[in-house]
Amino acid sequence: MKRKADHILDVRGSITSISLLKLIQTFREMKSNEVLEILGNNLDTRSDLFKVLPDDAYELIFLDVVEEGEYFFRIQLKKKK
Repeated sequence: MKRKADHILDVRGSITSISLLKLIQTFREMKSNEVLEILGNNLDTRSDLFKVLPDDAYELIFLDVVEEGEYFFRIQLKKKK
């Protein structure tokens, strides 16, 4: 169930390594139970973001992928305690 995000990280057009660094930094600054929404259009970023965050650090709330026309994804993660 999608909910209003506390933080939005738009990494569309960014290089994967820069996107992942922004993700890690934003996630560290978040408080428990806050929601981060990530907007992107790079397949590598989408697959790698789940590798850089420990599985027990977040809960996947929402994942939406649009593959018609220009590729685009939206992901919401809730930070656990």
